[in-house]
Amino acid sequence: MELRQLQYFLKVAQKEHVTQAAEELHVAQSAVSRQIHQLEEELGVQLFMQKGRNLQLTPVGQLFCKRVDSILKDLDKAVVEVHEFLDPEQGEIRIGFPHSLGIHLIPSVVAEFKRRYPNVKFRFKQGMFPSLIRDVISAEVDLAFISPFPEKHEQVEGEIMLTEELYAILPPNHPLAKEESIALNQLKEDKFVLFSKGYSLRPIVWHACLEAGFTPKIAFEGEETDTIRGLVAAGMGVSILPEMALFQTNPLQPARVRISEPKVTRTIGLIHRSDDKLPRVAQAFRSFLLSYFGLQQQNGNQKNTPVGS
Repeated sequence: MELRQLQYFLKVAQKEHVTQAAEELHVAQSAVSRQIHQLEEELGVQLFMQKGRNLQLTPVGQLFCKRVDSILKDLDKAVVEVHEFLDPEQGEIRIGFPHSLGIHLIPSVVAEFKRRYPNVKFRFKQGMFPSLIRDVISAEVDLAFISPFPEKHEQVEGEIMLTEELYAILPPNHPLAKEESIALNQLKEDKFVLFSKGYSLRPIVWHACLEAGFTPKIAFEGEETDTIRGLVAAGMGVSILPEMALFQTNPLQPARVRISEPKVTRTIGLIHRSDDKLPRVAQAFRSFLLSYFGLQQQNGNQKNTPVGS
């Protein structure tokens, strides 16, 4: 049994299609088919069955796939550890984060870390709250910024990095656009532009409106902060966004007004697997972030570990 056979098998299992798997592997389709056939002969079982135009794992194939996935991830980790041992400052950090943090926070902290350790590489993966949790648990990423911070979870742990204020955003010609602050219930008659279901900001806004004594009337649902901000600026409704999502990226901007009652905030945390040791370079990045956000004093048991130590 060869490593290449396991890699080809896992890719076909993920794509459920030999041609698509071959394209991602940058090899001929016949080469993938041949390796899968040889693997099935060696095991003496059928790993795939045809389902329409796709391939589907057989029950024994599903069992084998779980083991292969775990083996290949352990192998990747072993390779990383060897590289870090030989040159700790040339490792790779895999980071997950929600879209709203990609405008300012992620570029800022990565740029600062790269100034200190220019040879460290980053691999990024965006996602919503549930997918970021899954990516951490399945070892797709080493660390993930997440909002809101999950206070209790059996398989992940971490720290709150910061608590961020959310602002009301209004069309520039809105009667309240010039106010320094407003109570949220002053927007009870307005229509809201909200994130779609599944995005973590939606329940924060929804619960804040309920706390203010009303259920928001929805004019539009979106999946990008730029879209929501643009639609509000165009007069399609009002919304509530975190301060980090309000950095100007185009000429058409909504008015930003502080919400005095109730106070609307979100927590932003950093999580990692609770049952696994972080790679040295990822641990160094985590220590850097604790210091960057001023949490070193609050986390006395955490040391700011140099990448090469």
